[in-house]
Order: sequence, then C-alpha cells, then structure tokens
Amino acid sequence: MRASSLVTAVLALLPLAAVLETAPSEARVACPSEMAFVDGTVCVDKWEASLVERGSGRTFSPYASPNGARVKAVSKGGVVPQAYISKNEAEVACKAAGKRLCKEAEWVKACQGKAATAFPYGNEHQPGYCNDAGKAPLATYYPDLEAAYASSSAMNDARLNQVPGTLARTGRFRKCRNSYGLYDMVGNLHEWVDDPAGTFRGGYYLDTRQNGNGCKYRTDAHDVSYHDYSTGFRCCKDPRREQRVP
Repeated sequence: MRASSLVTAVLALLPLAAVLETAPSEARVACPSEMAFVDGTVCVDKWEASLVERGSGRTFSPYASPNGARVKAVSKGGVVPQAYISKNEAEVACKAAGKRLCKEAEWVKACQGKAATAFPYGNEHQPGYCNDAGKAPLATYYPDLEAAYASSSAMNDARLNQVPGTLARTGRFRKCRNSYGLYDMVGNLHEWVDDPAGTFRGGYYLDTRQNGNGCKYRTDAHDVSYHDYSTGFRCCKDPRREQRVP
C-alpha cells in the first residue's frame, strides 16, 4: 500500500476531533480589545461610542454636534458617550476608526445576546438595570415643550445631557450588560445603524418602550442628517481571521 493511501486509511479510523486537531493550521478570529465577537460573524463595540479629534487624539465634546469636525470613534468604559450626532456623522467617525456602523440585523443580535432575550439581561424588564428611567431635561430649560420639540436648537442644547439623572457614563449601569459583554444597548442613547433611510435602535434614557420594548425598540422617523441630544451610536467591524500554524 502506498504511503498516501496508508495515511488516508488511518485518518478514516480517527474521530473527527482528532482529525481536526492534526490539521496543519486553523483560523483564529481576532477582534480589537474594545470589541466583542458576536454571533460568530462580527465584532461589536462593547460601549457606546465617544469621539476624539483625529491627529491630536483630544476628546471631542460629547455635548456638541461634530458638524464636520475631523473626529473618529472610540469605545471606552467610564466616559460620557457622544450624543448630538447624525447617522452620516456616525458613519464617518466609525470609518475613521477602521470600523463601520452596524447593520441592523447585527445590532439586534448583539443586543439580544447569546440567548436572544428581549432585553440585554433577560426577557423581563427589570427597573434600574439599564438607564431607561431618567429625567426629562427639556422641561428644565424649555417650559413650552411643544415648541422645544419643533426647535433644532432646543433639541441640540448642550445643557440637556448635563442635567443630573440624564445621560450616564458608559458601563455605569453594570447590569445593563449582556452575555457578549456589551453595555447600554438598551437605554442611555439611541444608536444609529447602517440604514440609508435612517434608523436608530434601543431607545434612550427616557424611552425604551414607545417604539418597541428593549432590543426591539426601533425608530425610523428621521433622516440620516438628523441629530439631537438623544442620538448616539456604536461601531461594528468585520473580524480579522488569522491563520494559526502550529
């Protein structure tokens, strides 16, 4: 019997796992440390994005719209996440970081976790687990709420997310974490996804139910250039697959 035929015959007698272990190389999936590998397909930021200036690396104000500033997205725990941002601006910031906005299906899978639950932590809403019962800041500065909702300047007032009991630092609500290790996917800030029509998911600190509960929360009422004090984002990235040679 030829040597090659002998090897084939021996391998046929081995369990599949043993055959795989003797393979000359295998692919290893790599995500950046600030991201989690979700559903075996995509890297997702663990925390809602904040911004830094490109070049200098200085922190960009989370209380101001980028408005064309040269910034890139970063994902860190314990910082104030970026609000006042449009889908278009979020897309540019992700791209500058070597990432991209999450596709809607990716975002939903990431939010629901490995067990596909209604909320990051389970199927039943738990008060206080996520930042979803905050203070309404518009009333603090604008007695005429109807006029405020119709005013872009009011809706983008930098003071709003600095009112105590509104926007929280990333990861502060420790129970708002799912099985992938992702924080704040429900509440805190709306999160833009990669939809050319304009869609954000997850709700924010005042509302996680009006347009669907928890991970099903979805708003498509605004175009991709819209931004206000409630709009934020996080980035996704295609994983790097490295050949590992023994």
